[in-house]
Amino acid sequence: MARLGRPGLTDAQRRELWERWKAGDSISDIGRALCKHPGSIHGVLALGGGIYRPERKRAPGALTMPEREHISRGLAAGCSCRQIAAEIGRSPSTVSREIARNGGMSRYRAVPADERAWEMARRPKQCALALNPELAQLVACKLALQWSPQQIAGWLRREHPGSESMQVSHETIYRSLFVQARGVLKKELMAHLRTRRSMRRARAGLAKDSPRGQITDAVSIRERPAQIEDRALPGHWEGDLVSGAKNSHIATLVERHSRFALLVQVDGKDTASVVQALTREVKRLPEGLMKSLTWDRGMELAQHRTFSMATDVDVFFCDPRSPWQRGTNENTNGLVRQYLPKGADLSIYSQADLDPIAMRLNTRPRKTLNYETPASRLQRAVAATG
Repeated sequence: MARLGRPGLTDAQRRELWERWKAGDSISDIGRALCKHPGSIHGVLALGGGIYRPERKRAPGALTMPEREHISRGLAAGCSCRQIAAEIGRSPSTVSREIARNGGMSRYRAVPADERAWEMARRPKQCALALNPELAQLVACKLALQWSPQQIAGWLRREHPGSESMQVSHETIYRSLFVQARGVLKKELMAHLRTRRSMRRARAGLAKDSPRGQITDAVSIRERPAQIEDRALPGHWEGDLVSGAKNSHIATLVERHSRFALLVQVDGKDTASVVQALTREVKRLPEGLMKSLTWDRGMELAQHRTFSMATDVDVFFCDPRSPWQRGTNENTNGLVRQYLPKGADLSIYSQADLDPIAMRLNTRPRKTLNYETPASRLQRAVAATG
């Protein structure tokens, strides 16, 4: 069995992990509950595509280990199959077949017989797509055309009403995508799903907190005062999350007037973690240096009112799918990638590690500032307004 988690999860922790995942908890919430890094939780879930595989159990009518030990002792004592069967309350034919399958009366041993029965009980059943390559190829072609699994399943029922071999459920398609161990549909096809999700998500998770894609009481960027637009005064910032490997993230903040940047260590992508980290770093700034913050529509700032009450900072949200409305921040994220490249595990960086990187960015001359440094421009602007 593959090792689950780093440095590992106990059986109780593993059960709690899946219970919380099925209940709709986020990866970050699960990590905090189990005192594990979110990247470790993501790794455990990703092994099975986010799909829970229940613990194996013996069939109610199967012979038990104590019964097999009784059979072994009975054979050693010279008892017949009928005598042994009567003593353990089983049919003589059940006992007879058990002995025949495991070496006969002279070679029967309880432990090897039990281990063999447990192994033979696996009998993995191949899914419909693995049994029908033609159907698998057809499903793959439709996925590449950006059809949803539900659309594919419905279309197949309509096109092949009398042929069960050419029909498949949408759940089978999802499982064949998310559980790559099945070896049926290529991982690259997941990029054609509308959500582009890499693992199965519980319905409960989609219904938690605010409606999907919506933030309660969000103030649109269109209501942002004109003085913020013209960059004339310091104190107005843009922010975003930068993602790394193993479900790791950092937050980036950049001041619009001077392009002065902050890199913020966050414990997870969930809104509680992000708001707590942003609040911590904003309070390190001189009083009044941050007056407003413009963010995208990511749910990581769903608790923006909590952030505003703690920092006295107004929060504005961009229009959906409009990254150019935070152009300064997007440009800064590109500069950050020089130090924190794509694919890097951002969880290894503490706030003490990120501060020197931000310092390097802020002491580099910028063409947009006529080759003045962001640190110098901000210091000069603050002095002029003070």
